[in-house]
Order: sequence, then structure tokens, then C-alpha cells
Amino acid sequence: MTRIIISVLVAACFILVGSIESGAFRCGEGYVSVGDSKTKVLLECGKPTSKEKVRFKKGRHYRTDEKDTDKSDKTKRTYLKEKKKSTEKWYYNCGENDFIYVLTFEGTILKKEETGGYGKGKSDCKGR
Repeated sequence: MTRIIISVLVAACFILVGSIESGAFRCGEGYVSVGDSKTKVLLECGKPTSKEKVRFKKGRHYRTDEKDTDKSDKTKRTYLKEKKKSTEKWYYNCGENDFIYVLTFEGTILKKEETGGYGKGKSDCKGR
């Protein structure tokens, strides 16, 4: 019975450690993760090897107002306001023994971290 409890606890620890590291990019002694700002990424990781503006993402925002057309008739009007957010990808080449990491930002917030194949040459990544 004790072995089963210990096995379950060890498995839970591995799952927790794996979930903490996923979506995080280690830079030097720190790391950045989804939800961080461009400023934090620059402070932790330094300048990227390259940047690419991908597109402008349009979002829709609806607002409903009550307007008095006359004192007896209240009508509701819905307005559509388009919001544009830039999407930008930052590439960090961490050298031939590591990967190229791709950080995707919407506006100023990190939305996604992924690898883009193996790096080449000298590492541009802090601490690597």
C-alpha cells in the first residue's frame, strides 16, 4: 500500500513539473511564459535574432446603447467597433546544439511559444 502511495506522489510531481515548464522559454537564469509582456521578454532574453510582423488581427467589439429618439420611445442601437492587434513573431536562434524558439505576440503580450527547427551556428540566446 505504501508503494502505491509513493508511486502516485512521484507521478504527480512529474506531471506538475512538466506542466510548469510547458509554454516557458528559459533565458539565462530566468524564463518567460505565455502572458508575459514584450518588455519582460527583452529584459530576460535580450534582443531576438530576428523579428517578423505577421498580420493584423481584427477583433470585434459590440456596444449597445439606449438612445432616446423622443421621450416616449427608447430604442437600443448596437455599434460594431473593430479593434486591430498586430501579431509579431520573435525568433531566437539558440545555436546548433539547440533549437530556434519562436515567440508569438499579439499586441504586447506573449501568446505562444514554440520551436522552429534546429538552430545554426553560434547561440544568440542568453545563457546557452
